[in-house]
Amino acid sequence: MPESLNGEPRRSHYERVLQECLSAELRIVNTGLPRSQKRLSELLTEKHPAVMCNDGSTHLFKRSELDHLASILDASGREDLPLPILIEIGREEAGAFVICEGEAEEKVISTTLDMPVHRQESMIRIYKPQLEILRAKLKTTTAYIFSARAIS
Repeated sequence: MPESLNGEPRRSHYERVLQECLSAELRIVNTGLPRSQKRLSELLTEKHPAVMCNDGSTHLFKRSELDHLASILDASGREDLPLPILIEIGREEAGAFVICEGEAEEKVISTTLDMPVHRQESMIRIYKPQLEILRAKLKTTTAYIFSARAIS
């Protein structure tokens, strides 16, 4: 495909229209995402731990999951862990990425899956079997974010 002036491959009209449609559709699919994340340490102090979502709904956290996460991490890790942990689902059906700011998320994912994981570029690659385990154990403390990008 010919390159544009800035060195990137030119996209056909169809590809541009398709990307615009996907972006609009993905905005709709992702409206239930939390407006922001809260740290585990903060959620542990709340009577009814929750965050507000973009669509105006409330994302509630189960106390048992918060306590489980707290048992995995030390005080510093509880202060660092943002919740909900975001799991990016892309075009590929074989797996997903856990968006990972630091060591707290890495430790939680590794402990929950009972296997070593490696963070690369703020992401941890997981496959369907691990995704199922993660969501079964951390249903309210994880959330899906849908993306049009290919996960490789």
